[in-house]
Amino acid sequence: MNDLISLSIKDLLQHYEAGTLSPSEYWQAVEKRIDAFEPHVRALYAYDPEEARAQAARSTERWVRHAPLGPLDGIPVSVKELVATKGVPVPLGTAATEKVPAAEDAPVAARLREDGAVIFAKTTCPDYGMLSSGLSSFHPLSRNPWKLSENPGGSSAGAAAAGAAGFGPLHIGTDIGGSVRLPAGWTGLFGFKPSQGRIPVDPYYPGRCAGPMARTVEDAAWSMFTLARPDWRDATSLPPEDIDWSDLAANVRGMKIGLMMEPGCGLPLDAEVAAAVEKAARRFEKAGAVVIPVDPVLTREMLDGLDKFWRAKFWGDIEGLSDERKASILPYILDWARGGADVSGVEAARGFSRMLDMRRAASVLFTKIDALLSPVNPIVSYPADWASPTNDPALPFEHIAYTVPWNMSDQPAASINCGFSASGMPIGLQIVGPRFADLQVLQLARLYESWGGGVKVWPEPPST
Repeated sequence: MNDLISLSIKDLLQHYEAGTLSPSEYWQAVEKRIDAFEPHVRALYAYDPEEARAQAARSTERWVRHAPLGPLDGIPVSVKELVATKGVPVPLGTAATEKVPAAEDAPVAARLREDGAVIFAKTTCPDYGMLSSGLSSFHPLSRNPWKLSENPGGSSAGAAAAGAAGFGPLHIGTDIGGSVRLPAGWTGLFGFKPSQGRIPVDPYYPGRCAGPMARTVEDAAWSMFTLARPDWRDATSLPPEDIDWSDLAANVRGMKIGLMMEPGCGLPLDAEVAAAVEKAARRFEKAGAVVIPVDPVLTREMLDGLDKFWRAKFWGDIEGLSDERKASILPYILDWARGGADVSGVEAARGFSRMLDMRRAASVLFTKIDALLSPVNPIVSYPADWASPTNDPALPFEHIAYTVPWNMSDQPAASINCGFSASGMPIGLQIVGPRFADLQVLQLARLYESWGGGVKVWPEPPST
């Protein structure tokens, strides 16, 4: 079973084409893996193995006829709960919502179905996707497969737990401040946040992206052939572009690569994280890149302004709920949101402007460098039942200082494993590229992976 689980998407497609392994046979292996891990990690929502078997059987028939629908036909994929799939309620991670079945697939789910992917489950997220945690008032607590006492991060918590546990090769998360990269870093996955609009989302919002979370760079890159097709429902969707996502060759000789070790504010950087990231940077230097220490783009004023704006916006979203429904929201989130009740319009507008300040600072930095390296997460790990790395609603965003600027600047960014702590927890390296240079980020990540980066082993199923 473990040998099958370790197969890449391209390996699987080659087997399907040759008839040496069918989508149904592979799904059986994934289903066994889910049976072994899911009672412990609780990564999934709306898991339907019977429907997955039916989808895999239809894919098997297509492959027998050598008539696959697309580049992901027969590949099991999970989709974050926030991404609508037709007929399945979208709880938004909270007990406060009405559980109404979605009327249609969101863009990501629609593209996956068009290409024959086996969508076997949604994955968990915290209330309204507003935490970097596996804690939710609706879903069971999601845990990190590397150590069940630890948090997988979030808000793509279930996607990270499912990916690290080996529930198939591809899991789709969303990211507005780091929600793909943060959990990918804490679980050892490769997580990719593309340029704004590269993967269409609905509803869309400044900084909000969908992105693949996978075991390898190649698997994530391959998914982009499907995910990056435009969709009219996202007004930020980029126009069609002929990008060969399988072209992952890179040469960094002479490239100017920034190294940002100080985030500008937020939690202090753990020594083990710093050492792993600096070692990764030296590897790029050894390959001929010019590695340049750079100052942070984020300031305390920017992060606090963003916090104030998001509180005000979110309070506006939930203010009209009944007292009973408000009381069912995770207390941490409700306490945080109440901080927006007294934010004036002028203060909210100033907070929104801080998002634009991040964008400007990022643009200035990238006039001097070709790419950027940094930590993803400032700390190694934190307890599974905490709502955030601070567990304090008054300090909600202290852990996103390395990741959030690139959402506000629309730039592609990725997390790839660059080592492990003494406690056995994965450590993430962030790679950031210029706006729209999505393929460059994937190429740099694949190059680092070829030097031994990324995760080569996976957690074993818990024995208890």
